Amino acid sequence: MTETNFSPKFEKGMSILSKRWTGLILFQLFKGKQRFCEIQSALPLSGRVLSERLKELEVEGIVKRKVFPEIPVRIEYSLTEKGRATLPIITATQNWSEEWILVE
Repeated sequence: MTETNFSPKFEKGMSILSKRWTGLILFQLFKGKQRFCEIQSALPLSGRVLSERLKELEVEGIVKRKVFPEIPVRIEYSLTEKGRATLPIITATQNWSEEWILVE
């Protein structure tokens, strides 16, 4: 077993943010409140995966899900304060990618 010097909080944070599609979902939600279909149409992922990630982010307190009691029911997703605090991380990753990543 390999021992690390990382704190458990850092490891959990990396685990949350490194899940596939999570960074792109956060990036999309920085644009403001959005419905499920808006997020899904902006990203090349399945509805099942998007639903899973949004639930995980909601459990972690990063995304807020607001249900409007209308017919049909309307649901909007937005970032919480904790979610908005990831902006520097997402922005730094975007800047690093623009400078260093080659796309063929």
